[in-house]
Amino acid sequence: MADAAFTDYIVKDIALADYGRAEINIAETEMPGLMATREEFGASQPLKGARITGSLHMTI
Repeated sequence: MADAAFTDYIVKDIALADYGRAEINIAETEMPGLMATREEFGASQPLKGARITGSLHMTI
């Protein structure tokens, strides 16, 4: 999981970690385009420091 040396975070409920990891794993398998982008640009981090927001509206 995360590097043990990285401690710049606050965890409200560590009991939710396994659930969160499972959700991330599902997202990684269901979003191959996002994962390809991560693979291509992850090391260079071209958006480092940028604040990114998003919105999704679905009508079913």
